[in-house]
Amino acid sequence: QREQELTAAYAAGVSRWALIRPALQIALIVTVVALLVNVFVQPWAQREGRRQAFAIRTDLAALLVEEGQFVQGPDGLTVYVQQIEQNGLMKNLFVYLDNGKTVTTWDAETARFGRVDGLPVLTMQNGSMQRYSSREVLNQLSFDQQVFDLSPYAQTTERIRFKPSDLWLTDLFDPTPALLETAGTRGELAAEGHSRLASPFYALAAMAFALAAILGGAFSRTGYTGRIAKAAGAFLLLRVIGYGLVAASAWNGALNILQYVVPLAATALALRILFRALKPRRRRASSPLARVKARLA
Repeated sequence: QREQELTAAYAAGVSRWALIRPALQIALIVTVVALLVNVFVQPWAQREGRRQAFAIRTDLAALLVEEGQFVQGPDGLTVYVQQIEQNGLMKNLFVYLDNGKTVTTWDAETARFGRVDGLPVLTMQNGSMQRYSSREVLNQLSFDQQVFDLSPYAQTTERIRFKPSDLWLTDLFDPTPALLETAGTRGELAAEGHSRLASPFYALAAMAFALAAILGGAFSRTGYTGRIAKAAGAFLLLRVIGYGLVAASAWNGALNILQYVVPLAATALALRILFRALKPRRRRASSPLARVKARLA
C-alpha cells in the first residue's frame, strides 16, 4: 500500500523534496534560531549572569550587614543592625570604627546603603556620633542626616573572570592577552567559537534521522518504536562525537573542520537513506529472455 501511494505521488509530479519540504523548513528555522541564540543570546545571558553573581559576591551591604549580629568588616569597621526591612531600610543601626588612632561610633534610627558619584555610602538619619579627642574628651554630635563614605572599605582586587561560554565570537576568534590569561588558550577559545557555529547543524541531523526512521523503512503495522529508538540512539552517539570533537579541537586546531563535516555528513547520509526508500522501485524481470519479451510486447 505504501509503495502504491509513493508511486501515485511520483505519477502526480510530487518530487522527493516536496514530500519532506515541511519538515525541512521547520528544521531550517530551528537551525537559524539556534545559531542566533549561540551567537548573540547565549554570551549576553552568560555575561549578565556572571556579572550578577560577582555583584552579589562582592556586595558591601551583604558583607557588612546581618540582622541582629555584629559584623566585623575591614580596617576596624564593625556594623550592627537590629532590623532590615524588605525595601532595604535598616533600623537601629550602630557603627563602630577603630582606625588605630581614634575610635568613632555612630548610631542612627534608620539608614540605607546607596551610591554618590558612583561611590558606596551609608546614609544615616536621626542619629548621633561619638568620638574621643586627643585629650580623652568625649565629643558627641547629633545629626538629622549623615553620609558615611564606604569606599575605603569597598576596595577589592577581584575581577570578573569570564569563561569561554561567556565570550562573544569576536573575543573567541581574536582574544586579547587579558582573555588568554583568564579564559583559556587560543585553541580552547577557537574550539568554543566553532562549536557555536556548528552545533545548529545538529538540528538538521535530528530532522533527517527522524524522517529516515519513520519513512526510511518498510511499512510496519506494529508501529515504528524500534526504528525511532535506533535513530535516537544514533543521534545521541553523533552528539557525543560532536562534544568529543570540541574537546579534541582545543588541542588540535585542524580538527575544527570536523565540527562542521560530521553533522552535515550525517544529515546527508540520513537523507540519502530516506530518498532511496521514497523512490519507487521498479520490478525487475527475472531473466534476460523475459526482459526481451517485455520490450517486444
